[in-house]
Amino acid sequence: MNQLKSARTYNQTHVPRKYIPGKRRFSIYWTWSYPWEANRDVTELDNRFSTMTEVRRVAWPEYESIEYSEKMFLQGIAGTLELFHLSLLKFQLLASEISEQPVAVYQRIDQAGQRLPLDERVLSDTDTLMVFGLDHMITEQEASPAEVEAVKEFLSREGTCLVLGPHHDVGISDDPKVRNMEYAHHGDPLVPRQQRFSKYTRSLMKGLGTPVENRYGLRPAVVEGTNQIAPLTTMNDLDKRGWLHGVKTFNFHPHLPHYALTTDDPGSIHVLATQPIDMAHPHPFTAAGNREFNMFLWMPPNGKRAGDILFADMTIFTTLFGGDHSLENFWRNLAKTPLHAVTRVVHRRPGTRAA
Repeated sequence: MNQLKSARTYNQTHVPRKYIPGKRRFSIYWTWSYPWEANRDVTELDNRFSTMTEVRRVAWPEYESIEYSEKMFLQGIAGTLELFHLSLLKFQLLASEISEQPVAVYQRIDQAGQRLPLDERVLSDTDTLMVFGLDHMITEQEASPAEVEAVKEFLSREGTCLVLGPHHDVGISDDPKVRNMEYAHHGDPLVPRQQRFSKYTRSLMKGLGTPVENRYGLRPAVVEGTNQIAPLTTMNDLDKRGWLHGVKTFNFHPHLPHYALTTDDPGSIHVLATQPIDMAHPHPFTAAGNREFNMFLWMPPNGKRAGDILFADMTIFTTLFGGDHSLENFWRNLAKTPLHAVTRVVHRRPGTRAA
């Protein structure tokens, strides 16, 4: 996974990046409290990350090389958190090559307990902000009113883009039979019967007035006879920015959120891509008649908001779950999006908008 060409640094203050005309400055914001996640009681079954030892047991022998041994790598929950950091390196390298700027990576509360809210320190030298909602809801991360206002101010700049990636919401039902149905549907032994993410991102979404909720953890369909994820269903007539130009698939992840719309306004948000669902095992969402879930959404500039808002699960930007040329095309499209306002789009009702 080591994609870096230069020496790694740690525990340094970020040096603000200068604006380069036409070049996007990317910033990634992990919403978790690293200590709170890493220090979770591993005897608890629900609402925690797996330990690295559990990952090794389930994925054996994938992580049995020396670099993931106890001599070189953290074996508890912290090791799994570091896997997410490492899995972003390929995206960071590609984005930085296109933008000619390093990709800044922040954590809401880092390994050393240093807290960094979303404020001008993060936003002043950022054009594309990626908020990755991997905080378990029980860790009580929540965007403050000041953070919401800071992000609104960020989005008032033309050319800005906010990528919101709230993760799955597995096991919301109090009925253990329903929880077990969801578990059997996604089929990942590392995900417990209840694993609810993204309280921070949800609170930010509420403050910004985005009409979206992340629901469930749905297993994508694959191409018959293979382990390759089935192609997206794309609404190309609505994709005025070309986000999905040359993109047929994202990468396979066994439990992806459905980004449910909570508005009937056809102009405020557009579903640009839906993903077919694996129908081999039942799920409450498919029992309600749904066959695809909302995968990629776009809110064009509107009123005082000059920037774009996108919804895309954070796993789309990692290499933990594979990836190919199609996925890299998506990354390139994001990195090459011009830094200017978008023209108004044609309004029509979005595609799949199941509740």
